[in-house]
Amino acid sequence: MLDFDHAQTLLANAAGPLQRREEIELNEVAGRVLATDLQATVDIPPADNSAMDGYALRVDDWRAGARLPIQQRCYAGDVPEPLKPGHAIRLFTGSLIPDGADTVVMQEDAVEADNQVEITRAPAPGQHIRRRGEDTMAGAPLLAAGAMLQAAHVALLASQGLATVPVMGRLRVGILTTGDELVPPGTPRAPEQIYNSNGPMLAALTRGLGAIPVHVLHARDTEEELLAAFKTLLADCDLVLSVGGVSVGERDLVKPALASLGGELSLWKVRMKPGKPVALAQIGGKPVVSLPGNPVSAYAVFAMLVSPLVRRMQGREDIFPPVNLLPLRTEHPRQDGREEFLRVQRRMAKDGTAELVPYGQQGSGVISSMPWATGLARLPADVLVNDGDRVPYYDMRHWLA
Repeated sequence: MLDFDHAQTLLANAAGPLQRREEIELNEVAGRVLATDLQATVDIPPADNSAMDGYALRVDDWRAGARLPIQQRCYAGDVPEPLKPGHAIRLFTGSLIPDGADTVVMQEDAVEADNQVEITRAPAPGQHIRRRGEDTMAGAPLLAAGAMLQAAHVALLASQGLATVPVMGRLRVGILTTGDELVPPGTPRAPEQIYNSNGPMLAALTRGLGAIPVHVLHARDTEEELLAAFKTLLADCDLVLSVGGVSVGERDLVKPALASLGGELSLWKVRMKPGKPVALAQIGGKPVVSLPGNPVSAYAVFAMLVSPLVRRMQGREDIFPPVNLLPLRTEHPRQDGREEFLRVQRRMAKDGTAELVPYGQQGSGVISSMPWATGLARLPADVLVNDGDRVPYYDMRHWLA
């Protein structure tokens, strides 16, 4: 068996970024990956402007108790007159700074009457003025290729006047579930059958990462059905995920099917719990990852091993989200011969610090533990872990995004 870190690295490098690029409208870019480095096209702010509702004046014109005539009232979007000596101009947030003014006094420090204003607090040069280009300057780096664009990026791009943005093509994922015992949700189920939860789950996980589940197919445990399904997925998808049928039982036919299609296994079995039976093959330059059939195992393997590969193929800059060290709460010491990934909740202890609380049942078929858990706690192989020991915490908010 491969150790977890080696397997994670191997899978993350199983394919490079897609070569497809497209130019799309700004209002469609959220959830897409930026394809090229971008530079700022304009200065932001484009001119000096007021950060407050208040009054523009010259510091040298201020005297305690003196009243300055109000020369003009200038709103955001207006062009102010040059400031006359000994005068003030009423401004509002976003108003351009008049030529000749060197400070803005906020309205809370002023008393206005009869079109004159008394400044009640000594002003400082440059206060409450947003300077041209203090946010971004034309020609400076704006965003790096590989950024997963979200609402904040959209605001930055819009501020530059960009109506379209170059992005990576969407990753197309094919999903294949296997097993004679599975039936689709919403259909009659015999006592010996179970509902297929892996297919819908993997489709949802794929969408959550910003990829497209092009096909979600199911094949019974025959080599003919498996071959037909794999051929469809390989023809239409960039990445293929199969679930189940990859162990060593008589009806585990995925490995022979992949071999008959020319697939060369570069990984099989990972020293992790849950999730040992994992396989990686390449067919026609496309990665095929076979996941274990238990839903919790498939979920853990997708999060830990498949999601970095998805992010790399999408062309993202960061493919490995951060991992924190947090104390584990456990009633009994834990030790296993494999890396163990416990479903845990990150909670706040009485002293205000974070801690990890495991789900009571950690079996690989306990699906109810998945929506309960906020992440996975990694326990090293062959190491005794006691209550309060700090362990790596994989937050699913980051690993599945």
